[in-house]
Amino acid sequence: MPTRSLRIAWLGVGPSARESGGVPGVASDLLHGLASLGHRIDCFSPAPEHALPERLAANENLTFIWGTSGWRWDRWYSRTKIAAFGSGLLARGLGSLRLRRVLARRHRQEPYDVIYQFSNIETLAVPAGVAREVPLVIHPETHSAGELRFLISERRLSLRCQPVHTFVIAVTIMSLRALVQRVKIRQASLLVCISGVFRSHLVKDYGFPAEATVVIPNPVRLERFSPSDREPGEPPIVLVLGRIAVRKGIEDVVAAAHMLSERNLDVKLRIVGGPGLWSDYTKLLEDLPQESSEYAGRIPPSEIPEELERADLLLQVSKYEPFALTVAEALAAGVPVVASSEVGAIEGVDSGVVIEVAPSDVEGIVAAIAAMLERVKANPSATRSLARAEAERLFAPEVVSRGISAALEQLLATRSGAGKRHRAS
Repeated sequence: MPTRSLRIAWLGVGPSARESGGVPGVASDLLHGLASLGHRIDCFSPAPEHALPERLAANENLTFIWGTSGWRWDRWYSRTKIAAFGSGLLARGLGSLRLRRVLARRHRQEPYDVIYQFSNIETLAVPAGVAREVPLVIHPETHSAGELRFLISERRLSLRCQPVHTFVIAVTIMSLRALVQRVKIRQASLLVCISGVFRSHLVKDYGFPAEATVVIPNPVRLERFSPSDREPGEPPIVLVLGRIAVRKGIEDVVAAAHMLSERNLDVKLRIVGGPGLWSDYTKLLEDLPQESSEYAGRIPPSEIPEELERADLLLQVSKYEPFALTVAEALAAGVPVVASSEVGAIEGVDSGVVIEVAPSDVEGIVAAIAAMLERVKANPSATRSLARAEAERLFAPEVVSRGISAALEQLLATRSGAGKRHRAS
């Protein structure tokens, strides 16, 4: 337990009304976990007031301060995906600006110990006066320099799948965000990195000091998932779950599907997910071998547990992936994983339920699929139990929340000690 209750101003992505995973689900788990440890949190959201999960609404240590953003789907500014992407960023920025005065006023009434910026690196909601007094902790889920790098390197794939203007707009927005993020990230006293591989990218791309970082994985609400007790499928199902977009290795998935088919490996490759707002690679899936593969399209988040329950293996071969919640969720559902070395969620996971491959190594991907399915067939119950145990060990919300709480206390203790030494000198 923490040695004292901290007063925290939470900025960035907040919880949604439903307990359905994704980044809002991570926000719900962290807010609930930190508040349950006794920390008092003001959550500033630029969005209009909406319903909250009961566990958050009933927690006396959580206060929600809502914005006035009127952004909506299916308006003139959000009728296309790229327009929704750009206008959504603008609306969140303006909404954050409106919260600055509220944050400053609440800080004057009762000072905050920490400002916690979740998901986004850049923030406009912190008044300059408060920033000089209170340490800023940034907990990003991705960074624009990484997204931009693969958007440019995969330009031929992108232009094959979508209009030129979509690519140009996305590159322009990502370039501007990367510049802003490189400046804003330096204001942080501590960077909470969701994986070691992501920390390496942030240190290299933005010049952030590694000594001011801590690696803590994302949480997963374990009760949403339960391992199946069925026998492996005939054929076994290899599930690809996530956005059909840039840097996700979709072209490698298609190539692996063909190689699996050519080698007469008895598997069914099932691809589930939709395109992103600014990147759509679904056209690549037209080349899938129909006899052994299927594209199911996008499904509601509420159906992900059922999808994982039917799967025998999760495949995640991204070329840039700070974490990959789908990997942590698969393990929670008792599903083993084949993933590229760029996938942050496989770090520290027992090799009995994860096989790591190099990005774009199609031969290695196919070999790893065959090897992991052999393990599953040999002892499905033991494999599923180990996968679930690893999810509980690494991604349980209470474990993650305790790690963040300890990091915040350490930050404040270090600052307090430095202040005392400065006054003494």
